[in-house]
Amino acid sequence: MGVIRLKRVYDDASPDDGTRALVDRLWPRGLSREAAKVDLWLKDVAPSDALRRWFNHDPERWPEFRQRYRAELPENSEDWETLRRLVASKKPVTLLFAAKDIEHNNAVVLKERLSARRGGRGVKQQRTAPRRSTTRLQGAQTIKHS
Repeated sequence: MGVIRLKRVYDDASPDDGTRALVDRLWPRGLSREAAKVDLWLKDVAPSDALRRWFNHDPERWPEFRQRYRAELPENSEDWETLRRLVASKKPVTLLFAAKDIEHNNAVVLKERLSARRGGRGVKQQRTAPRRSTTRLQGAQTIKHS
């Protein structure tokens, strides 16, 4: 099974990142698509706008956010299936997020869910960056790099 890493989209890319997948519904502020070095933008696995606004990155709401997000996670969406297949490919996958709080964000919940589905253990924060070439995966928005 492949390694799942978590990383802020604003952090430098690294060759160890493998496939870089942005898992936020909104594009990160002040960051060009070229600078982000994102391979896939999987909007449909992000929390709903209502849940995102309610949470507002408040650590005191984290336990409830995790529960609500897991309940609304669209595991039958094409983006979820793309993400699941990437993880099953046994190649590194880096889940990118824009939040400043690296411990309380939707990418942490996604990693927990993906790790649980493949029999993995808890979340381990790893920092790493992008592949320059991209492959079009069904249902995902592919970002091309020049």
